[in-house]
Amino acid sequence: MVDLYFRSRAEGFGDEVKRRIILGTYVLSSGYYDAYYLRAQKVRTLIRQDFLVAYREVDAILTPTSPTPAFPKGEKTTDPLAMYLNDIYTIGVNLAGLPGLSLPCGFTRGGLPIGLQIIGQPLREADVLAIAHAYERDHDWSARHPTL
Repeated sequence: MVDLYFRSRAEGFGDEVKRRIILGTYVLSSGYYDAYYLRAQKVRTLIRQDFLVAYREVDAILTPTSPTPAFPKGEKTTDPLAMYLNDIYTIGVNLAGLPGLSLPCGFTRGGLPIGLQIIGQPLREADVLAIAHAYERDHDWSARHPTL
């Protein structure tokens, strides 16, 4: 059973996921816990509070999924920083513990997909799904496939 666990982790996770797991484990190790984890928890609370203030005026927040359109498969795998920076718009949502969904909203001239992120209020997953459904009903982006 243990062998299956290790093999499934080794085969199931790509290099980028493994890199992030190792970094997280390192930061949580003794000696770094107070310096990083507790400080990060405070920042996490501030990020969540900022979202909650915004939700006083809006039902959901729509943003790009990433700062750039998708890149060709395998293009950035040797550049961990570039991979990380492409996730930057989704990190706050995860830190704040909010429901979020990404769906296609267009394509570049080269045929690569562009993503739209819908960020909902706490415990309002149904609203996020309803917004996504309404968007997809009025647009056919999900029926198209990117050029890989």
